[in-house]
Amino acid sequence: MDDITLSKRDNIVRAIRFDWPEYIPMTFHINEACWEHYPAEFLEELMAEHPFLFPEAQRKQARPELEQQVPERVGRPHVDPWGCVWETAMDGIVGTVKEHPLVNWGAFASYVMPDPAVTDGKVGIDWGEISSAIEKAKSAGELTVGGLIHGHTFQRLVDLRGYENLLFDMFDGHVDLHRLIEMVERFNSEIVRRYVDLGVDMMCYAEDLGMQSGPMISPEMFRKYIGPVYERLMDPARQAGCIIHMHSDGCVRDLVDELLRDGVDAVNIQDLVNGIDWIRDNLTGRVCVDLDIDRQDITPHSTPANIDALIREEVERLGSREGGLMMIYGLYPGVPRENVVALADAMERYAFHYSG
Repeated sequence: MDDITLSKRDNIVRAIRFDWPEYIPMTFHINEACWEHYPAEFLEELMAEHPFLFPEAQRKQARPELEQQVPERVGRPHVDPWGCVWETAMDGIVGTVKEHPLVNWGAFASYVMPDPAVTDGKVGIDWGEISSAIEKAKSAGELTVGGLIHGHTFQRLVDLRGYENLLFDMFDGHVDLHRLIEMVERFNSEIVRRYVDLGVDMMCYAEDLGMQSGPMISPEMFRKYIGPVYERLMDPARQAGCIIHMHSDGCVRDLVDELLRDGVDAVNIQDLVNGIDWIRDNLTGRVCVDLDIDRQDITPHSTPANIDALIREEVERLGSREGGLMMIYGLYPGVPRENVVALADAMERYAFHYSG
């Protein structure tokens, strides 16, 4: 780490552009729920002992997740700005929509979408504060990032109508579905426009489209209803020279060609559910892989040695000196402490596998 000369921003850009980064960008995200599950001292010590992953954690009290006001609370259903009623089984973990505001199309005539000037679709936002934060980050030479809320289009439609209803709408070509899609796109387009006007380096489009063995929507229906919306939402950012970052959990192998045709620069997909070999054979060299490290099998249930082996294998199979690989791990409750430490150790170690 002493030999690092590039800023974090420049190194990320080089990794995405296949322009010989100094190291593999690694992100270790601690979910808010972890602060209720693990002793705070354990997480604070983890951050302090891994300065490469947590460069901001110079003070013992640095606990950024605790500063966020999260609406997900057990026993306290909350209504989002779209009118969806959510419930969760664990504080800090996104739950499920229990009441869909447009489960009956009869409610659509009087339905009003939220105002993108004051909300991102989940919580209230202040664009003045966002602008100031972006300018501060630019002044500090940091990567500036904007993006749509997770679940911005397909999942938003599911939240509004319900999953089965939405699929039947698509199959039937329901006339109101087109109007609803246009409304959701109009909201998202305004969010994109504002971030592009603020001059961010990267725009993120996060949406879970996959299940364990395949996508939640067929490629045919995706091409008909969702793909064109994605393309229009990405176009202003692409025209402005932004890096385009796409995310989806689940198995999305059948949709990858549809996603990447829109000029995506980096794609964040899960490792084991899609298959390391499949990712290598279909994505490496074609797009920067922002690899989402397993949270279902090895990291919560195996050993530190196997965790180290997994990270090494993924770096060796998917990485190169030229770049094209980033990695991210999301820590959630339930992972043994020794495995948490092993993950952080391995991510710091193998970030420099191709360095020097």
